[in-house]
Amino acid sequence: MDFEKHPAQPLQPQPPASRREGAQGEGCLTAVIRIPVRIVVLVLVVPVRMVWDLLALGAKAVGRALGAVVRVVVVTPLAWLYRKVLVPVAKALGHVAHAVLVMPWVLLWRYVVVPLVRYGIVVPAVWLHRRVLTPLGHGLAWLGRTVASALAAAGRAVGTVVGWLARTLVLVPARWLYAYVLAPFGRALAWVGRALFVWPWVALGRYVLAPVGRGIVWLAAGLGRGVGWCVMTFLVAPAAWVWRAVLVPVGRELGAACGHAWRVAGYVSRAVGRGLKWLGWNLVGRPVRWVWLAVCAPVGRWVRDTLWAPVRRAGLEAGRAARGALRTARETVRRARRDAWRALVGGPADTWPAPDAAEAVEPVRAPARTLGSKTTASSAAPASEISLLGGSTAGRG
Repeated sequence: MDFEKHPAQPLQPQPPASRREGAQGEGCLTAVIRIPVRIVVLVLVVPVRMVWDLLALGAKAVGRALGAVVRVVVVTPLAWLYRKVLVPVAKALGHVAHAVLVMPWVLLWRYVVVPLVRYGIVVPAVWLHRRVLTPLGHGLAWLGRTVASALAAAGRAVGTVVGWLARTLVLVPARWLYAYVLAPFGRALAWVGRALFVWPWVALGRYVLAPVGRGIVWLAAGLGRGVGWCVMTFLVAPAAWVWRAVLVPVGRELGAACGHAWRVAGYVSRAVGRGLKWLGWNLVGRPVRWVWLAVCAPVGRWVRDTLWAPVRRAGLEAGRAARGALRTARETVRRARRDAWRALVGGPADTWPAPDAAEAVEPVRAPARTLGSKTTASSAAPASEISLLGGSTAGRG
């Protein structure tokens, strides 16, 4: 009597009959109790699920509103401030700091410190190393090699003599003393020590303590098996049976009932939400939409086309006229100020061109040079510098 839909499982080899019966062995009492339990849980869970859906919807709406407010009030001004104020100020401060703090040190390093170090320290040091220290070092190295060779030859001779004396006077007697005196005496002491101190304790551990320990271990193991059997029989087995036969089925059924009730409550909550949405649209949204399309939009278009457009055109024409009047007034004030200043201090006549009049500029023809001369005659008529007929140009004046 399971009303849940389970996904299709792939085909698998069926277990033996005894294992299938043990895995699917549910009594009639479980199937009869399952439906009332699920009904009760559904009745208890449906209000909780609806309240949860309402809270989730409200939280989502509040989150979107807060996000929009934060974006408009905080993020947009901060972005504008960063882009329009902080970045230019930072760039300007960076240029100023570079010019004030970095460039003096760069110039000092490039044109003072580097030449001073190069020509005051490096060049003399290189010359001293190349002309004085290197030849002196070569001479000292040759002298050291010569002295070291002599000392090495003397040391090898002395070492040979000392080694022969040490081997003859010390090593050979010591080897004979160890081989024929100390080694036999040590082996005898070791045998006596094992006989007196080691072998008695080995015999005691092998023939007395080991059997006693094995007996104690066997006794402890028997007692442990007995206590373990008692604990498993009188405590663990009943507890495991209660867990397997009572707690696990009850918990599984309660979990399945809660999951099923939560899903059904979700369907109910969504259905109620769709119904409220339909009622809101038909009771509020549709009339408001009809009023907007049938009343507000035509009235707005009529106001825009009949009232606002003429007023806007009249405002534009008035603005243009006002700007023209202000321009004429400014030009009149300028001319009056120039005339008053000329009347007070004197000066040439007003040759200021009209603002709209085009200046007629007469092209100025430079006087031509006379043929056969590199100077320009003031009275010579402008003419081509190359005469195609080979004649000369007559001067005027």
